[in-house]
Amino acid sequence: QDSQKKKTTTQPQGTPIHSLFKKKMSSSLGVLSPFALGRMELKNRVVLSPLTRARCNEEGIPNKLMLEYYVQRSSAGLLITEGTHVCNLAKGWVDAPGIYTKEQVEGWKSITKAVHATGGKIFCQLWHQGRQSHSDYHGHTPVSSSPTPLPKDKVFHTRSGDKPYEVPHAMTISEIEQTVHDFAKAAANAKEAGFDGVEIHSANGYLLDQFLQSKVNKRTDAYGGSVENASRIVLEVVEAICGVFPKEQVGIRFSPNGVFGDVGSPEFREQFTHVIKALGEKNIGYICILDGLGFGFHNMGEPFTLADCRQLLKDSTTAVMGNCGHTKESADEAVSSGNADMIAFGRLYISNPDLVERFQNNWELNFPVEREFWSKPHKGAEGYTTPKAHPVK
Repeated sequence: QDSQKKKTTTQPQGTPIHSLFKKKMSSSLGVLSPFALGRMELKNRVVLSPLTRARCNEEGIPNKLMLEYYVQRSSAGLLITEGTHVCNLAKGWVDAPGIYTKEQVEGWKSITKAVHATGGKIFCQLWHQGRQSHSDYHGHTPVSSSPTPLPKDKVFHTRSGDKPYEVPHAMTISEIEQTVHDFAKAAANAKEAGFDGVEIHSANGYLLDQFLQSKVNKRTDAYGGSVENASRIVLEVVEAICGVFPKEQVGIRFSPNGVFGDVGSPEFREQFTHVIKALGEKNIGYICILDGLGFGFHNMGEPFTLADCRQLLKDSTTAVMGNCGHTKESADEAVSSGNADMIAFGRLYISNPDLVERFQNNWELNFPVEREFWSKPHKGAEGYTTPKAHPVK
């Protein structure tokens, strides 16, 4: 472990970290070994996946219950917050937090301070829901790359009840520019709030993914019509945020295999190959790929794998993170094979706040928390902070 740590921090100038990492890969390395994410030393490669838990309030201000939740899980090498709205128009989930008002920033400050007091590291996931929103949240027609509606048989949960999805408004160039600014401003707010970095949510059919998916994006201007154009807004958002945080403290999340949000496009491999290679050239901190198929698979080609992502980043310092349905065994295999540097765990962390300690000691996992307590609003502490750590004997 010490030798690996040394290799990730003392490589010759200009030599990609992962070129050395792959050559020196050992089966002794696993998800519990330390990792250097840029200049930030992570105590292990276990990551708390961003999980929408809906324990905030209507104003999107983080609270003491959320503080307890993140502190409970702070033995992870890295915590990533639930999706956090970058502006008012980004909203689309009851009782999800934001990071665009002074009060929201103050609420997050308490959480980052508490996590840091335990020795933990925490990133804020920046979120814009795009067409997966409703005018009930903000008084405006939801926005997207194109006026492509979600299926008519789907309903959207708002504070006043379930309602049909609305046909989104195709963003103008000036609205796209404003959205890039909103992401950058949210990143600046995250920095003020004490976060160690940010993750850009470009997965699961939310706004940025709505540009990457030709099933949704029907534009013929500079933001659609080719894989290069469809990638443009993502690259602009990343560039803007790298002007706020060092690039090594910026991550991004993709779901090339997914169907959540009614996505899945025929040229998905070409599209995600292009955007991942482009981001690799920028040497951002990490790219998270939902390589697991637990959220469904569109069956439009061979699934995009961690090995695919690693190959695209072979000349880059950008780390690879896997997510969706991993076990400790599959995580160890992904790390020891060199295909991933970190693995994010979601459902296991819902029911096991001390997941790292359970992995370290081979302790039995808690019984899974029932789905109704995952992300529905008004559930309070039940199924959120009530799952217990293993009793230390």
